[in-house]
Amino acid sequence: MSAAVRAYAAVDLGASSGRVMVGRVGHDTLELREAHRFGNRPVRLPEGLRWDVLVLYAGVLAGLRAAGQVDSVGIDSWAVDYGLLDADGALLGNPVHYRDPRTEGVPEKVWATVPAAELYAATGLQYAPFNTLYQLAAARSTAQFGHAARLLLIPDLLAYWLTGQQGTELTNASTTQLVDPRTGTWAHSLADRLGLDLGLFAPLRRPGDPAGELRAEVLEETGLTGPVPVTTVASHDTASAVAAVPAVGERFAYICTGTWSLAGLELAAPVLTEESRAANFTNELGLDGTVRYLRNIMGLWLLQESVRAWGDPELGGLLRDAAEVPALRSVVDAGDAAFLAPGRMPDRIAEACRASGQPVPRTPAETTRCILDSLALAHRLAVADAQRLAGHPVDVVHIVGGGTRNALLCQLTADACGLPVVAGPTEAAALGNVLVQARAHGLVGDRADMRRLLARTQRLTRYEPRGDDARWREAEARLAAR
Repeated sequence: MSAAVRAYAAVDLGASSGRVMVGRVGHDTLELREAHRFGNRPVRLPEGLRWDVLVLYAGVLAGLRAAGQVDSVGIDSWAVDYGLLDADGALLGNPVHYRDPRTEGVPEKVWATVPAAELYAATGLQYAPFNTLYQLAAARSTAQFGHAARLLLIPDLLAYWLTGQQGTELTNASTTQLVDPRTGTWAHSLADRLGLDLGLFAPLRRPGDPAGELRAEVLEETGLTGPVPVTTVASHDTASAVAAVPAVGERFAYICTGTWSLAGLELAAPVLTEESRAANFTNELGLDGTVRYLRNIMGLWLLQESVRAWGDPELGGLLRDAAEVPALRSVVDAGDAAFLAPGRMPDRIAEACRASGQPVPRTPAETTRCILDSLALAHRLAVADAQRLAGHPVDVVHIVGGGTRNALLCQLTADACGLPVVAGPTEAAALGNVLVQARAHGLVGDRADMRRLLARTQRLTRYEPRGDDARWREAEARLAAR
């Protein structure tokens, strides 16, 4: 391989699958191939819903074996969840899944000590029942927590097993609701008030920092020749995905699509106003000290669960049929916590439509159209609210992630937002992961340089807005009145 082109392994873990991707990076080269993909299915134990993290680690090792020789490894995953280690560094049970119901009623108990408005002013994090802060409050009285000497977020746990070194990556740490987004450091006074020991966390790392080298046992297992460094990337997958938005300038919104839709702006400073809190926007940290100012929307989880309930019909045909269904016939709130748990998704969508006096979807095509219209409407509201609350106007919306494959959703989002949509890249999190590694090793420059390389090398599709905005305003009013 030419010295000007290097290979990087991106371990990219999502809520339903994991994969190891290999990126080749050079001055005018940015290529990505999948080395290995593996399932990520939670397990329901008597004590609750758990991640099978040992299966994930085995998948990572198999992926590195399939990847072949690489110059570095980086790991990103979903946010908020963690593993607990004892004083010897051994894992204390499988990590709890964020959809586990253990945090029911916990936020109210936390707010009795630190009111929600004060939490937001200190951390800028939107309310979500599964935030790490609430998980820790729920776990504090358990025997397992009592034996814990260290807490590692999921990507940091896997990096520890690969290298033997412990750290806490900052973009993911910012989702714990224990970081001050203004300083990028732990919110010690908040943790003290809540009786949480921040000493459980390993020292903070930032994207680009070294995270150790693959252990000898890992090299033997994977067949790689050492030394192979592990490089800290933006380990929250959304932070990696936003780093891979191929934007020009700063007047853009992004929507990272997948199981969730994360819609918002990249800002230089957090927005910590009470109005922002009421609108349920979050301030998570991104690459180079940026702030990911965004709203969490339920995303393609609604469609994934519905497709599973229907016996996994062919998605292309389902989307073609949905395109023939009248637009905006029925819409639901795609951010409603009622849709958070798995199971019976088509029935729950039908119940929401019935309760709001709208036509009830009867067929898979009608339900699919309801989901996509509802997601586009949620995207519209989030993009508009973010601009207003941050005082940051935009000219274009970038959609990255799995939703870029859904042309109907992309077009509906352009229609709903009244702005051009640029869709791509699909593998944004893995590309952001790879680019941060390449930047740490001197192959690319700043964020603008990374984005120019993405724009030169990745397939992008542009959707122009069409139709009458009045239809979307009417649907918006209908949803607000429910």
